[in-house]
Amino acid sequence: MAFTTIISIKCLADYLDDPNWVVVDCRFRLTEPDQGQKAYQQSHIRGAVYAHLDEDLSGPIIRGVTGRHPLPSVEKISAVFSSFGIDSETQVVAYDDLGGALAAVRVWWLLRWLGHDAVAVLDGGWQAWERAGFAVRGGIERHKSRKFVPHPRDELIASAEDVERMRKNPRYLVLDARAADRFRGENETIDPIAGHIPGAVSAPYADNLNPDGTFRSPESLRTMYRQILGDVSVRQVACYCGSGVTSVHDILAMMMAGLGEARLYAGSYSEWITDPKRPVE
Repeated sequence: MAFTTIISIKCLADYLDDPNWVVVDCRFRLTEPDQGQKAYQQSHIRGAVYAHLDEDLSGPIIRGVTGRHPLPSVEKISAVFSSFGIDSETQVVAYDDLGGALAAVRVWWLLRWLGHDAVAVLDGGWQAWERAGFAVRGGIERHKSRKFVPHPRDELIASAEDVERMRKNPRYLVLDARAADRFRGENETIDPIAGHIPGAVSAPYADNLNPDGTFRSPESLRTMYRQILGDVSVRQVACYCGSGVTSVHDILAMMMAGLGEARLYAGSYSEWITDPKRPVE
């Protein structure tokens, strides 16, 4: 059985020595890009490899064109996954220490985008694993390379042009996964222009989590998102955030809720504001 949304720490512990399982440590801090890698080298889930959000999981930034974390090319990310020992038979588990908010969901979405559904986010992340006293060790780990063959599903991506049409059409919905204060244009410390895409609805990713950093139950998530979506089908929803990373948290939560898979506006707000013709509210 493949795990395709989240996985418990107990279940991962049971499979930790399975040669067809790959665990990816995705800890990262936007304000200190090397912090996650240093934490990994100090202590990580036994057998885990490390994925760096900027270096491994993103493409090059083109000033005035892309957002802060553009998608990597299919060729680049396929090579990264191959180097991690991932092929079509591999179950992948990704974790971070922010409730899955940063690179863990990025790994989850990138693999799904490339047609690999056997990928799950570790529920509760590093903190839950450490609290439970499961196996950890330091240093750097590598797996024998395997051939990752991509099968891109570009229907999972929404462009800025798509979002421009969707935000004006009541049959569609654009969700903003950032904190509510950033949505309102308050306390903006990352992007040079505060605010949000006009017509978007605030759906902070943090609302998907319990206080201990685990995901809320599917039933609870379903109730919350049905209130947000109203009569709009998830297939007609696009999610964005600051740079296209934490927005995936909402996509994952809606899948957990059994509502289907929304599209990702990968460029997100940091790409949207590169064009002065695009409105901001």
